[in-house]
Amino acid sequence: MSKTILSVDDSASIRQLVVFTLEKEGYVVMSAVDGRDALAKMKTKPVDMVITDLNMPNMDGIELIQALRKDQSFRFTPIVMLTTESAQNKKDAGRQAGATGWIVKPFKPEQLIAVVKRLLG
Repeated sequence: MSKTILSVDDSASIRQLVVFTLEKEGYVVMSAVDGRDALAKMKTKPVDMVITDLNMPNMDGIELIQALRKDQSFRFTPIVMLTTESAQNKKDAGRQAGATGWIVKPFKPEQLIAVVKRLLG
């Protein structure tokens, strides 16, 4: 059975690139425009992994990770930050919130695929 990944980004072009890249590898990919949208969608369908941007309106990536980590059902779900932010303090904040990994945009599709395969098998 295919693994389901949720891509959370306020940029439609990034969401499309993530969907295109991962669906070619056989994953089922859902999309959300921000953290609030992501939480709503995750209530309707379970996901095996979350890939989220940091800077988004309504609920940013750090707030999304914190909300997910408070929920027992998402405690061990891999969450990767996919963001333009590369400052160490941002990475530290992501790690403290519970991020599993960090990819800096722009990214190479092979890089994203390698991270997903490493985390999901």
